[in-house]
Amino acid sequence: MDQSIFNGERGRVWHVSWQLTLGRDLLRWPSLADRIVGRLISANSGEGRALLFYLVLPREIHVISRMRPGDPPSSLAAGVANVIGKWVRQADGLLGPVFVAPFRSEAIGDLESLCRDFRMLAWRPVSTGLRDGPTNYAFSALRILLGLNLPGGFRSGPLFEMLGSKVPQDRALIRRVMAEPPTALDVLQWELAKDLVPARGTLGPDGMMTRYVQGPAAALVAASKEKSIDGALRILVRWVEVKLGLQGGHGVLSNGGPEGARGRALVGGLALKLGLCSASSVARHFGRAKATLSEQMAASGARKADQAILAIPMEQIVREAIAIAMHAKEAGGA
Repeated sequence: MDQSIFNGERGRVWHVSWQLTLGRDLLRWPSLADRIVGRLISANSGEGRALLFYLVLPREIHVISRMRPGDPPSSLAAGVANVIGKWVRQADGLLGPVFVAPFRSEAIGDLESLCRDFRMLAWRPVSTGLRDGPTNYAFSALRILLGLNLPGGFRSGPLFEMLGSKVPQDRALIRRVMAEPPTALDVLQWELAKDLVPARGTLGPDGMMTRYVQGPAAALVAASKEKSIDGALRILVRWVEVKLGLQGGHGVLSNGGPEGARGRALVGGLALKLGLCSASSVARHFGRAKATLSEQMAASGARKADQAILAIPMEQIVREAIAIAMHAKEAGGA
């Protein structure tokens, strides 16, 4: 395994994606999808670049690319989006923007992250209902990497070089990575983290709200019973209650005393740190005034014991919070 790819010595690996606006469909014309694949390959053929994987869906385009140091993903994304956007408008005759956003990019820092994205992309045609198996989809690099299709301009060498340059073993690794299909929870968490779908809730100024969440916040939303921001907050509340020992009818919601105020402040601080929602949304969740919650959060931030809680890594908090929620569900308490 060439670890220099992940530590920046010889560049970076990026997952770059584009999502099309409602009403657009890249697969309505197979010839257009073929041209898009060709454009993805050519855009990654410059010095220091290598296309490791691609996937073209009706409303999504994904590439995993190795880029030289200092080459930002925007330099790749702009050239791809401008050309493909023009082709799509010519094909469907629709006015307006082609893409929901210019692009989305995320650095892939290790082999585990690469395998996780690879697995989700390999199964994406199945999770979106296009195919019943991951190797039955034409507009993906997967069949080429597995030796089921001729290259057609796509070079499998760069990925295999990263994995060790032993093609049979590397193909076996790819098959192991994609052997287990992602669960519905896996898919939702990944879609949330990649900004493909927004998290929804009922805590906006006028009730319903949507918000893009990532990382641990996406895991909380996906794990909640309602698959919502409200549900994620309930999981976070339960973790805070356990942490503070607020049990037996004296929880954060019902406790009007100082411990209840402290718990609500901690939930607010953690929600902001996670990027889950605003302090206003947390205040609505508790039925409290935002000004009151903000004062309590400021006091919490100055309290050493609370500083220690807020300093716990978000990944650890979310992992523990989900475990508590799952245990309660299994026990019939959720």
